[in-house]
Amino acid sequence: MPPPARSYLTGLIGSGIGPSLSPALHEREADRHGLRLLYRTLDLAAPTGPGGVRGAEAAPELLQAARAVGFDGLNITHPCKQSLIDHLDELSPEAAELGAVNTVVFRKGRAVGHNTDVTGFTQSFARGLPGAPLGHVVQLGAGGAGAAVSHALFGMGADRLTLADKDPARTEWLTADLNHRFGHGRAIAADLAALPEALARADGLVHATPVGMAAHPGLPLPAELLHGGLWVAEVVYRPLNTELLRQARRLGCRTLDGGGMAAFQAADAFRLFTGLEPHTDRMLEDLARLVADPEPMRYGRETGA
Repeated sequence: MPPPARSYLTGLIGSGIGPSLSPALHEREADRHGLRLLYRTLDLAAPTGPGGVRGAEAAPELLQAARAVGFDGLNITHPCKQSLIDHLDELSPEAAELGAVNTVVFRKGRAVGHNTDVTGFTQSFARGLPGAPLGHVVQLGAGGAGAAVSHALFGMGADRLTLADKDPARTEWLTADLNHRFGHGRAIAADLAALPEALARADGLVHATPVGMAAHPGLPLPAELLHGGLWVAEVVYRPLNTELLRQARRLGCRTLDGGGMAAFQAADAFRLFTGLEPHTDRMLEDLARLVADPEPMRYGRETGA
């Protein structure tokens, strides 16, 4: 008889993550490798009992509990990509540079933080918006996902980046960090009131806030600020067709949904969790099928399998 397959226990910490497709993506890919992998969502917005809600302040406790019960790793999403750093034992060079983590691997009693968002966005952009001009890009969001996306944009050759976030201090911090790393004056901090002028001159818009997620519906900016000369890239992937993308397509903009980034970063996280090379093309196919009809592949396995 063959030896039993190695088993893995993994999960996701974040708020409003009930619709996440991460469990399906990871478990389906594990099946292809003949692995037993269980992926659980640890939702900070889920009630803990009558009248009780966990809240973001419970994230460190969940992290330590996952370590204690033997999780092999966790993905981290909004609003914890930056706040959990102080509770880790070590950071990869990429995560340390960004000041944000989206993946934690537990090895030999240590919790090591990584970031796969940069490579995830870079690969998705190259695939979905080839040749898009990068002279001047406006980015909404300066949190954990925003830090990753802004580094990716400069890595792809962006000349200038205008940043805006509802938290001015966060905008200023990320702007200063980007200018230190990539050259003085290339990143510009703007308040939300400056968006009309910035977008009128921009080549593209990247959205990296939670607005548009199933738990945070709506538009991150007034629709009248969009125009057909922009390309528009979205980080939100559930729903895949956000209101921002619908409005942009109506105007004839080239658009990029968040699905590619989700699949590529999940593939990189799977590699970190298991040490195995993921079938990235198959994971992209899985995501497309899940978005179209999530029921047949709930938790990554087809019904009846």
